[in-house]
Amino acid sequence: MPDLLIELFSEEIPARMQAKAASDLKRIVTDGLVEAGLTYEAAGAFSTPRRLVLSVEGLTAESRPVREERKGPRADAPAAALEGFLRSTGLTREQLELRDDKKAQVYFAVIEKPGRAAAEIVAGVLEGAVRNFPWPKSMRWGTGSLRWVRPLQSIICLLVDEGGAAVVDLDIDGIRAADTTEGHRFMGNGRFAVTSFDDYRAELWKARVMLDAAEREAHIWQGATNLAFAAGMEVVEDRGLLAEVAGLVEWPVPLMGRIGEDFLSLPAEVLQTSMKEHQKFFSVRNPKTGRIEGFVTVANVETADDGATILKGNQKVLSARLSDARFFWENDLRVAKAGMGEWLDGLGAVTFHNKLGSQAERIARIAALAREIAPLVGAAPDVAEAAARVAKADLRSAMVGEFPELQGLMGMYYARAAGMDEAVANAARDHYAPLGPTDAVPVEPVSVAVALADKIDTLTGFWAIDEKPTGSKDPFALRRAALGVIRLVLVNGVRGGLKATFTGHILGNEKLRASLFADRAESLEAWWNISRVGKKAGEKYLEGLVASVVASNEDDLIQRVRLIERMPSDLLAFFHDRLKVFLKDQGIRHDVIDACLAMPGNDDLTLLVKRAQALQGFMASADGPDLLQGFKRANNILAQAEAKDGVEYSFGADPKFAEGDEEKALFNALDVAEQAIGPAVKAEDFAGAMAAMAQLRAPIDAFFTAVQVNSDNQIVRRNRLNLLHRIRAVCGGVADLGRVEG
Repeated sequence: MPDLLIELFSEEIPARMQAKAASDLKRIVTDGLVEAGLTYEAAGAFSTPRRLVLSVEGLTAESRPVREERKGPRADAPAAALEGFLRSTGLTREQLELRDDKKAQVYFAVIEKPGRAAAEIVAGVLEGAVRNFPWPKSMRWGTGSLRWVRPLQSIICLLVDEGGAAVVDLDIDGIRAADTTEGHRFMGNGRFAVTSFDDYRAELWKARVMLDAAEREAHIWQGATNLAFAAGMEVVEDRGLLAEVAGLVEWPVPLMGRIGEDFLSLPAEVLQTSMKEHQKFFSVRNPKTGRIEGFVTVANVETADDGATILKGNQKVLSARLSDARFFWENDLRVAKAGMGEWLDGLGAVTFHNKLGSQAERIARIAALAREIAPLVGAAPDVAEAAARVAKADLRSAMVGEFPELQGLMGMYYARAAGMDEAVANAARDHYAPLGPTDAVPVEPVSVAVALADKIDTLTGFWAIDEKPTGSKDPFALRRAALGVIRLVLVNGVRGGLKATFTGHILGNEKLRASLFADRAESLEAWWNISRVGKKAGEKYLEGLVASVVASNEDDLIQRVRLIERMPSDLLAFFHDRLKVFLKDQGIRHDVIDACLAMPGNDDLTLLVKRAQALQGFMASADGPDLLQGFKRANNILAQAEAKDGVEYSFGADPKFAEGDEEKALFNALDVAEQAIGPAVKAEDFAGAMAAMAQLRAPIDAFFTAVQVNSDNQIVRRNRLNLLHRIRAVCGGVADLGRVEG
């Protein structure tokens, strides 16, 4: 069984594309080999800046012969049917067989495909892979039509068995497969031949090429940490930068330099970002001071002066870059110390969205909402509003203009420079968080208030202008914003109904009102008195507004106001969908979530999750499934009876009509459960409520074992049906158990 070695050697491949390209090469080639009838034992893919490599072990020497029988049309079928069958099989009529099949004779085609040698299959598969490779971007060069990420220079395609290595006969636009390659661009010694993957890897090492990206990463990190340790410092970990740098060099040589004293006063994040973005340097920190005082660069060549010349050039460029950063910093501090008014005024000219106004208008909405949310999270309303008004001021700063990824963080530094409260500064830093499912969630009250207000404004605004996520498209990251709100609420135990918050904020959006009612401002002047609409009054006010407009009998106005009326409910449903995903990731069953969503107060996410966690625990207990069976039996009998009789049995069962001990015991058990469950639910002690509900398991089981609900005595029957309604009502006070699966 031969082994296969493939190398596609080219000009430098962008670092960000290398890992996926190696994976794609492995997938495309191995899938193609298997589809063509070959099998293999193992495969590995590798990449360097100038090559993609695939090693396949234990490849079968040839594909197996294939014999296939296909049933065709009947002998008396129309000629067109027979011609179509012949075209599909590639046979002639004489090559078909006539066989008896039930009541007629039918044509059969017997197609035999001989086995093919591995070399033939590999050549076809590899050519197809090269010509159709899924590069994000590719180019043509010279006069040929072949496209590759950068000009493709040579191909190794070897099949190696006990008899030695054989080059696969392959020519792709004049590039013939061979057994030679070359090593490092500067430290290599020209082209050399290889005889196997092990030989190839060893020869590359001699030619100063580390084939494995993981090996290059480990070498870079080890060298960088050793250099920093020798200087009494430490390297700031950055896995993304490490992977990128490993894709820029074939023979990594870490070198350490120092940052000039003139730049050490810059914030650490500014130094890190500038060095990372502009020069791909690792930051080196002094653990005693916490300052960034050095850097590690990774050269792609060994030099006689141990990199001194390279370091000198890098430090010269670094000084120029950091001089720019220092200029931005100093000018930004001047504006910040003056109160940031210049930036805040400038945000009025920055459009957030053409239907939602400028950044200044958006900030005003966020500030008002942060003030309303503040009491819910334990923040001072004045401080929360002040924090919201300056949280995005740094968007106009020169530093954030140069490094957008520093937004928020620079806002913290500038707020401190302006002498603002530390809570205001931290809110500027934290209000974008959490940006992803693993990001830390802010817990400082002012930060929580501003972060919630920022995300809720984004969601209500885009929902109002009908820019909702569709399928996999979410250009405004609304799913991420909703998940951010969910995590902020749950981590901080925030209480309150989201729907009322959505309603009040939508009603208070002047830009939205202008776009929906610009031509009817006079008609609505008496109704749109938004200044007195607070968060709690939002839904009630909207009901009055809708009623007033509906009374006007003006269809056009009614349609517009109905649109606003639906928005909070639609947005809440979107939140519920995101919450389902979030809770499922935490192991809470989908039917348990649905059972809790059906209960009142489902826009209070903290309450909702508390209920879901308790129900999940109850359903995992010994009593849960059995009680659920009893509940569903009671519910089904009651529903059938109500449908048959056309009445609702909910008028109260009377224990004086109970005939047996089991029936009387159920009356008593329901009385006890009611007395315990009601106060427990009111106190939000759902675990206690479900523990009380669990006590109904045995009485309900005994009742159904001993009692016939549909008695011939109609008085007894009605009483028992009303008793079943009590079971449904008592259990339904905890969760909608009808939605829970067995």
